[in-house]
Amino acid sequence: MVPYGRTPRPESTEPATGDGRGPAVSNRGIDDASGANLTGTPVADVAIDESKGLRYLRTHRIATWNVRGMSQGKLDIIKREMDRLKIGLLGISELHWTDNGYFQSDDFTVYYSGHDNIKRNGVAFIACKRVTRAIESYSTISDRIISIRIRAKPLFITILQIYAPTSDASEDEIERFYSSLEEALQQVPKKDIIYIMGDFNAKVGCQEEERIAGKFGLGDRNDAGDRLVQFCQENRFKIANTWFTQHKRRLYTWTSPNGLYRNQIDYVLCSQRWCSSVLAVKTYPGADCGSDHELLVAKIKVKLCNIKKTAPPKKFDVSKIPPSYAVDVKNRFELLDTSEKQPDELWQHFQSIILETATKNIPHRKREKKCKWLTDGTINLADQRRTAKAAGKREETVRLNAEFQRAARQDKDAYWNRQCEILEEEFMKGHTRSAFTQVKKIRTSFAARKGTIKDKEGRELRDQHSIKSRWREYTEELYAGNNNVLQEAQGEAVELEPSILSEEVVSALKQLPNNKAPGIDGIPAEMLRSIPTAALTTLCQKIWETSAWPREWKRSVFIPLPKAGDAKDCSNYRTIALIPHASKVLLKIIQQRLSPIIERELPDVQAGFRRGRGTRNHIANLRWIMEKSREYQKDIYMCFIDYKKAFDCVEHGKLWAALQKLGVPDHLTHLIRSLYKDQEATVRTAYGDTDWLEIGKGVRQGCILSPFLFNLYAEIIMRKIDLEDSEIGVKIGGRNINNLRYADDTTLLSETEDGLRHLIKRTKDESAKFGLLLNIKKTKIMTTAGNGNIKIKIDNEEIECVQDFIFLGSRIVRNGDCSTEVKRRLTMGRSAMLSMNKVWKSKYVSLTTKCRLVYAIVFPITMYGCESWILKKADRRKVDSFELWCWRRLLRIPWTARVTNREVLERINPDMSLEGKITRLRLTYIGHVMRSSTLEKDLMLGMVSGKRRPGRQRMRWLDTIKADTGLNLQQLTVLVQDRIAWRELAHRIAKSRIRLNGKHHHHHH
Repeated sequence: MVPYGRTPRPESTEPATGDGRGPAVSNRGIDDASGANLTGTPVADVAIDESKGLRYLRTHRIATWNVRGMSQGKLDIIKREMDRLKIGLLGISELHWTDNGYFQSDDFTVYYSGHDNIKRNGVAFIACKRVTRAIESYSTISDRIISIRIRAKPLFITILQIYAPTSDASEDEIERFYSSLEEALQQVPKKDIIYIMGDFNAKVGCQEEERIAGKFGLGDRNDAGDRLVQFCQENRFKIANTWFTQHKRRLYTWTSPNGLYRNQIDYVLCSQRWCSSVLAVKTYPGADCGSDHELLVAKIKVKLCNIKKTAPPKKFDVSKIPPSYAVDVKNRFELLDTSEKQPDELWQHFQSIILETATKNIPHRKREKKCKWLTDGTINLADQRRTAKAAGKREETVRLNAEFQRAARQDKDAYWNRQCEILEEEFMKGHTRSAFTQVKKIRTSFAARKGTIKDKEGRELRDQHSIKSRWREYTEELYAGNNNVLQEAQGEAVELEPSILSEEVVSALKQLPNNKAPGIDGIPAEMLRSIPTAALTTLCQKIWETSAWPREWKRSVFIPLPKAGDAKDCSNYRTIALIPHASKVLLKIIQQRLSPIIERELPDVQAGFRRGRGTRNHIANLRWIMEKSREYQKDIYMCFIDYKKAFDCVEHGKLWAALQKLGVPDHLTHLIRSLYKDQEATVRTAYGDTDWLEIGKGVRQGCILSPFLFNLYAEIIMRKIDLEDSEIGVKIGGRNINNLRYADDTTLLSETEDGLRHLIKRTKDESAKFGLLLNIKKTKIMTTAGNGNIKIKIDNEEIECVQDFIFLGSRIVRNGDCSTEVKRRLTMGRSAMLSMNKVWKSKYVSLTTKCRLVYAIVFPITMYGCESWILKKADRRKVDSFELWCWRRLLRIPWTARVTNREVLERINPDMSLEGKITRLRLTYIGHVMRSSTLEKDLMLGMVSGKRRPGRQRMRWLDTIKADTGLNLQQLTVLVQDRIAWRELAHRIAKSRIRLNGKHHHHHH
């Protein structure tokens, strides 16, 4: 702020004599360039070499502008004006954006704060690169106030950008604004130099007010002006743009719509103590963004610091790995002596070989510049508009403004057209992956990052250091283990399992996923594939024998992603973990060795992470159980259990005991234990990675073994509850089923209310012993009995009883009816369709591609869990009309145009109807189930004791199959054994399905 790192002199008690040329002169008569000498010795003879002095003192321009709505293309024009006029930090009023956050836009960073959901008010800062580097933190206070803190020498600077209510606002709205502004000021650290700028919607006028308003205001003071002066008195601010002699046209900041009135209503306020830091304030009537306000610029002398941010690691472009890379890696590995080294040292050699070779051979990924969507022609229009405005030609300015906006809209359309063209090109080239990336780009709306986080007490943290340490503290507490775990002697010798075969390594490498972010080592899977198999096998075998994992392999990088809820609260984020890809090779091998044990030990009611079984199986199972019980007049009581962060609460000591009990070989347990022993993690925040922290509980995130380890852990809990031989449960086909599990999703089943109560209590008690706590608020119960209401309490807290529940993504209604789920799925399909509007509208995307996208994105959403649907005629009609609605949207036929369904279908020519696709899935599913001997088969064919209810029977799932195929159960059983014949039959039946559109049935071949 002042040379030689001294503090600027507080303003002297005598009134300053502002002559408008630079800073006020103090009573000592020395220009402020020398700074105050704090020791009190006279400073008259301090001679400053001009050239040197100015190196210390940079003048920066900060400005404020009411832009009257940041419409399309305006941001780009404003950035150009900032470049042209060399403005470092621009405050914006009347942004008219919703939400808040910050994002980068070329060399500028935009920090903004808008209303949550209405496009009104809104304030923002746009900072150039130079200033961004010095920004310590920012804080969004409301849609009228935003503050930013800049690290400068000798003191920090805080700037508040505001947008005050207009003069027609009610008294208390204005009071509310000023009180929240004062609250914001109280948040500012005491020593900071403060500027407040923005549209105050107040006329201070030209009457002087000691130390507050100078005589260079415009016109007369109004009520709002009085309120502003009062605010300045109470908080010791000076209205800087009234202290400098300027021509009138450099003073007014707003022109009335008819061009007759010009007022001064935007101001820059500066704390009285530091007002000498302001060198000049004036409007720049030559600047233009299509607003009726002028740009108000303040020159201040400050010295900004450079805050070093940790640069994100450079990423290699794995799509461009040249053959020379593999050759080099091979050659260097041939020279590597692997015999005497420990795993950790060996891995470090591996890593340096790979990274050095990669740096030599593989290009870095370039940050793609955001495609400028404003064309030169449009920018040229903006320049013309600026010239017209400067020349005072009102009509022309208005005309050019309209032209600019029209052109900007066309540019935006052209930009999206180009994006759609790229999409089409990628599909035509057969680059499916990049094509779908492109779809995502077109579909998803922009989301800005949030800049602040709250501490434990709910106070907002703004500066980088405390945000990083808060993330660290939060994560550390989340995974803090209890230290009284029995540590068995690690020394005992274990019998080694058979050595690792190079074939295992090869197959594990094959299974590593591509295009995934690398862990702390920075080596993606693509780059590992060039390592000679022998070398990798040696490394894995060494770890296998010594149980000593390389240190880096125990380290994860956590990346917090906001879930729903308040983004300032750490617990509303879920983290994903990045682990070194190389470690996944060995983990994969361990998993395959564990696989037979897992399959042997886990019962078939657990469908999570099992081969060939998924959520669909359990959705079908639950529907069948309900259907059978309903048919034979049996009641069912269900409890859908929700654990609090189940995977993160696994206690390590108990996990090892569980593995041992389930017959996992000691050697494998030992290996996994040593991997878990000194795990460390860092949290990657916007401001760089936090320090390393220890992980004491939970299964490792991002680790291949975790789901399986969790399943085994949960299995022990379930055995403790002793569900197997207990009499409680639903009896079907000679089996007693009392729970269905999908990983940590547990559903308890019973034929009686008391039975369910007992099960819930046992589950809660046993789970708690293993560190898993029930989340009572999210746990639900549902019953098919009576009116569906039962009361079950746990620890004096009642579990909510519901009429329907979303089970593994499918809505189950207590009466077993599918119609609500069908409706729900069609609605989801509709919104997927609407989210792709840009693509459907584009004339650059071919019909074939559009159809592919409907099949790839829309229909799968609609068809999730449809194997177990029982469609009534009304449901079938809905499905058919949904399908035609999709095709009509695709062809962009408005419903007013009289185009028959037949014509629509002739233009699309679908292979089979959507309802046919559902039928085919149902038939392939029954074939799949009948060929296996599993829980599914027992449930599908099993009988329930009891009497069928009198009267007309409800259509059962098997009945729909019989109706579709015209076969009885015996014939089905025989036919499904021949897979190929069955698949052909399913396809034939599906193709011949007739759509029920209105009265006419059309048959399409």
